[in-house]
Amino acid sequence: MPLAARAADSAALAPKPTRLATAEVLSSARTDMQSVDGVIEPIRQATLAAQVSGSIVRIGAQVGDRVRAGQELVRIDAHAAAQVVQSNASQVDAARANLAVAAKEFARQQQLVQQQYISPAALERSQAQFQSAQALVQSLQAQTNVVQTQKGFYVISAPFAGIVSELPVALGDMAMPGRPLITLYDPSQLRVSAAVPHSALPASLEGAQFELPTSANAKGLMQARGITVLPQVDAATHSAQIRFPLPRTTGALPGSFVRVWLPATRAAATGSAEHLLVPASAVLRRAELTAVYMIDAQGRPTLRQVRVGRSQGQQVEVLSGLRAGERVATDPQAAAQAH
Repeated sequence: MPLAARAADSAALAPKPTRLATAEVLSSARTDMQSVDGVIEPIRQATLAAQVSGSIVRIGAQVGDRVRAGQELVRIDAHAAAQVVQSNASQVDAARANLAVAAKEFARQQQLVQQQYISPAALERSQAQFQSAQALVQSLQAQTNVVQTQKGFYVISAPFAGIVSELPVALGDMAMPGRPLITLYDPSQLRVSAAVPHSALPASLEGAQFELPTSANAKGLMQARGITVLPQVDAATHSAQIRFPLPRTTGALPGSFVRVWLPATRAAATGSAEHLLVPASAVLRRAELTAVYMIDAQGRPTLRQVRVGRSQGQQVEVLSGLRAGERVATDPQAAAQAH
């Protein structure tokens, strides 16, 4: 077979390039905004520590469990404390018996002194013994109340309903006064905390927005409301701390990264009059990689790493890696198969 015929047959049998859905990289007017990194943290969080010593004999919740207010979380062995309570109660009973004897003796001495059978000095001694017995009963009763109160320290209960986030102990561990036993937080009250350079802190935070992590970012860019600027600047970093509450419906987790967008000051403004937008579906995120499949002049997809900014509805701002007018594949999975 002639060489030209074989080439024609090979070209006819070669797979045709897959037709991919694409979109053009658009350029639009830009409103100067600056981004800062924030973190989600619980407004109400408690780390419960031991107040007494003893072996841990029961753990009532594990990390990730939801607990209700008042639920028992950790129990410390209280056998020694129970014995002390019993011993103190016995001492109180003995002191009350002595007090009863001293009271009867004092009453008898009062009758005898009226009949002039004993001297006033003997009555005074009897009165002193009675008062001493009274004081002993009060002292032992106070000690018993203290031990009874301390007995409650052997059970650690949840101060509010929440989720257990840390459990640094296990059964059999020795609890010591001040040692943290369990940490829980209230998932219904979360906030975003971010550090903003003091020179870049705008006079007004109206119009500030934030973007949640991908796993919780069902609503895209959201308005930040109720922002509070802490009245202190860190001397080491020269940054101010801002905080604002999260809506309860976000489903975000404490410790998650949040990108916060604030109005740019004149010093922080980029000076750029436009920015680039691509469909959100075109952005491929794999661990630390953020990329798109750029379509070249021959229609072939090429993976290109990009740096993205804010989400605007169904579009994402591209800060670097693309130029206006280029085309990207809107379905990265299909582009990867055709690559």
